[in-house]
Amino acid sequence: MSAQTIESMAKWVENNITENPSLRDMSSYVGYSPYYCSAKFHEHMGMTYKQFLAQCRLKAAAYDLCMSNDKITDIAFRYGYSSSEAFSRALSQAFQCSPRQYRKTCVAALGRLSP
Repeated sequence: MSAQTIESMAKWVENNITENPSLRDMSSYVGYSPYYCSAKFHEHMGMTYKQFLAQCRLKAAAYDLCMSNDKITDIAFRYGYSSSEAFSRALSQAFQCSPRQYRKTCVAALGRLSP
């Protein structure tokens, strides 16, 4: 499997993040078995598909926190978190602050949204 194919898989995940993309869906997209895709993805990306998916979800949700006025709960569900609490735990672990604090800091830094 080429590096270009693996990059295509990663891009597909990022583009379909709100659709809860599965390993099976991704492997079908590129035309290889889920097992082979998983092994090659891990080998090339240095993380499992599941880890990459979690990272993509968190990045997309953090972006929405900064760039929208959407409710935190709505953002959490949009990106596949089972609850706003699960999203809060993931964001807090990554950024050492709550979603509300993250939004407030980001908005202040960017000056994009009204307080």
